[in-house]
Amino acid sequence: MDRHLADFLNRPLRIGDRWIPGRLVLAPMTDLGHVAFRHLLAEFGGYGLLWSEMVDARRLPTENPAVSNCFRWREAEKEHLVFQIVGHDPQQMAMAARRIQAEGFFGVDINFGCSVQAICKKGAGAALLREPSRAEAVVAAVRRAVDCPVLVKYRTGWQDDPQLAVALARRFEAAGADALTFHPRVAPDRRTRPPRWSYIAAVKQAVTIPVFGNGNVFSAAACQRMIEVTGCDGVAVGRMAIARPWLFAEWTGRLTPAPGIYRRSALRLIDLLKCHFEPGRAVVRFRRFARYFAANLRFGHSLCRRLATAKDLDAAAETVEAFFDASPELTESPNPNFFH
Repeated sequence: MDRHLADFLNRPLRIGDRWIPGRLVLAPMTDLGHVAFRHLLAEFGGYGLLWSEMVDARRLPTENPAVSNCFRWREAEKEHLVFQIVGHDPQQMAMAARRIQAEGFFGVDINFGCSVQAICKKGAGAALLREPSRAEAVVAAVRRAVDCPVLVKYRTGWQDDPQLAVALARRFEAAGADALTFHPRVAPDRRTRPPRWSYIAAVKQAVTIPVFGNGNVFSAAACQRMIEVTGCDGVAVGRMAIARPWLFAEWTGRLTPAPGIYRRSALRLIDLLKCHFEPGRAVVRFRRFARYFAANLRFGHSLCRRLATAKDLDAAAETVEAFFDASPELTESPNPNFFH
């Protein structure tokens, strides 16, 4: 591992009035960044912060973590866990943020990045980028409601114009955001075009708060290039972290992965899903993981198909064991076709 990259990623970073131990963080991902996956990632280590799944701000004030699908966590992760909320009403978002602060998490993240139709048609997620004044009002309301760090994840906007992204960044900083995670794609683009890293550089130059770059960081070399090209304060890794949960430990110099890590990681996640979710939810979560994990294998489509039809986690574990017993060929870089 490149020591220069590891040294940068291991450097502490201040967010608001708190410090994080490193600059490589887990990007927020719905249905993927759940408590069982975060548990697996935590066993490897190397991250600066973890993000939760997206939680609806309307439900969160009364959400019960014992039964909630998304609002659940381990006590051991609270001090480095950011909870992500989505909504369009400033007061509802503020109430949700108060609940997050009351539970003792590191901070609250405001989702202005989700461009899924079901979210946008409610005026939430990336839809708020069409209404900069309302988006700014949401950030300001959350800032007034809590003392913990307030972070914002957002996209370029609905037009491919870096000046829009810069203007939004300045609004969010002025409203009280302590850090930004910026994904430089337009909101309607579901990864059909590469992210424009030069836009991250423009955002970084426009604000004084930390900026995490996000988008197509699929290798340590790509991570290094993003840092050099953009000047970002840190890097948020999403889909690649699902494919290789040990990458935080690898890129920060804590671990040199051996081939057996693939089998062990998949089986360990199965065990953790059994601990954290009831069987029906657990097998659905594992199938979502399998799509990205299979990208590591030369004939990953075969494994993905088999796991998609596994009736339960025990059947999934048997499939994983049988597949790796046949000594499958690993790819140097994951197949990007699995990531769409």
